[in-house]
Amino acid sequence: MSKPKLTVAVTGLNAHDNPGPGVPVIRCLRDAGNYDLRIIGFAYENLEPGIYLKDVDKSYLVPYPQEGTEVLLQRIEYIHAIENIDVIIPNYDAELYNYMRIAPKLKNMNIATFLPTMEQFEERHKHNLTEFGKKYGLNVPFSKPILNFSEISSLRHEFGYPLVVKGKFYDAYIAHSPEQVEVYFGKISAKWGLPVIIQKFVQGTEVNVAALGDGDGNTIAAVPMKKLYITDKGKGWSGITLDDDKMIDLTQKLMSETKWQGGMELELIKDGKNDLYIIEINPRMPAWIYLSHGAGQNIPDALVKLALGEKVKPYPKHKSGIMFIRYSYDTLTDINQFQKIATTGEL
Repeated sequence: MSKPKLTVAVTGLNAHDNPGPGVPVIRCLRDAGNYDLRIIGFAYENLEPGIYLKDVDKSYLVPYPQEGTEVLLQRIEYIHAIENIDVIIPNYDAELYNYMRIAPKLKNMNIATFLPTMEQFEERHKHNLTEFGKKYGLNVPFSKPILNFSEISSLRHEFGYPLVVKGKFYDAYIAHSPEQVEVYFGKISAKWGLPVIIQKFVQGTEVNVAALGDGDGNTIAAVPMKKLYITDKGKGWSGITLDDDKMIDLTQKLMSETKWQGGMELELIKDGKNDLYIIEINPRMPAWIYLSHGAGQNIPDALVKLALGEKVKPYPKHKSGIMFIRYSYDTLTDINQFQKIATTGEL
């Protein structure tokens, strides 16, 4: 019996020391084996490694998020006329706003997505996280956004030191003095803009959960993990799935209370009393999402089914003790391939 044909477009094809989730999302979909898949890569730069991998059937350059929704929609309309896309999976925080805005128009084009609602997306922002915790009865360290250097001097009284300095999309640094805050403020604001987020430091062990909500309050998947090796950018280069009921219970509570729709990564701190604090809620799948497949809960595959309107039952309990170890891989291509994507925007 032949498998149904499905064309899925995926973003996040970079694979450097701060990798995007795109390539592991594609690996999950390929390994699930439920469809006769055609994978379309949406890339922002012509050196994103995923463009040149065999798992991607064809790639297109797309406009940067700051160029807005109309330019993005026009580009997708052009690609859709060629590829007849069924599902788009965006994998970067910074691009989700545009995709949520155009989701109704994509639906009219018979392109499915499965994204958080605008309210869900906005209320879990780092600068809103303290209020988010109060609203849903969740442990969240106190945080506040700052807009200029003049606010740094008062942080000692509100937070004490050390404290955490975060960008609104990515990057986080532990600062032990006002001078360090100034350095990190300048570095983060130059890269990600304002506001910069200041968060109370919680001593403990960082753990993470990759999860999927169906939009009705049900947790379709939840895979808890602890990083075993962390790069100088704070990215997990290896990790192991955990058997931790408290992490699962917290995830299910959050999903039930918010009726979250789509993929999610919870970043948590477990303190010395074994209490869990939510330090970030990322509104998409993480770069380590391939581990979910190894743990028996293929989150990208379930997300595609939900996007297509299928009923998906929650996965049974995940496998604990499953490790991932990330590695660098040199893929070879011809200069003609690079020139083609650079000049035509397609490969």
